[in-house]
Amino acid sequence: MKLLLVEDNALLVEELEKQLKQAGYVTDVTDKASEADYLLKETNYDCVILDIGLPDGNGLELLSRWRNQGIHTPVIMLTARSQWHEKVEGFNAGADDYLGKPFHTQELLVRINALIQRAHGKANSPSKELSYAGITLDEDQQSVMVQEEKFELTAMEFRLLKIFIMSPKKLLSKAQLTDKLYQFDDEKESNVVEVYVTHLRKKLGKTSIETRRGQGYIFHGIKE
Repeated sequence: MKLLLVEDNALLVEELEKQLKQAGYVTDVTDKASEADYLLKETNYDCVILDIGLPDGNGLELLSRWRNQGIHTPVIMLTARSQWHEKVEGFNAGADDYLGKPFHTQELLVRINALIQRAHGKANSPSKELSYAGITLDEDQQSVMVQEEKFELTAMEFRLLKIFIMSPKKLLSKAQLTDKLYQFDDEKESNVVEVYVTHLRKKLGKTSIETRRGQGYIFHGIKE
């Protein structure tokens, strides 16, 4: 899953980047409204974490513009403002959630997870487990249960499997998957998807992920 963090507090960004990475998220970071606007239109993010006060603009105005342009990516607003009417302004601008500073990172992670699952039509699970067709992904442990057998996952395997479980039976192109696995400016390895799909098949079973030659991949889970 891929996030966009729009925040100008360097210390907060440093801490959030570390925690988000540990939680298995790929995160692009900017402290400018103009760059956030560009990134959101160039990349398919699962959630945006948006500060209200930015050096070159207002987060509420930016969010309102996105919504007027038909961009429906889930957005969590971050702000030091905590008055009820300011929260109302945020929701009226199109925010999906609102978190006042200071906050605990674990609370932010829970809110991000809930929004992403809701966006994919899934009920938020308090156990932080995602299941589909005999495969259960434990987000806290970054491991997977295949029927009764548990497998540890590398960071890249975890990211890729979470993408698949959130979009089962959906054709995902190599370009879509690569985009989710890397930050915007990262140098992307051309065969990374093929390599990690192979790794996952060894743990989940050969038929768990179908290859559509020239098109992409479809996640089936364990076929009965």
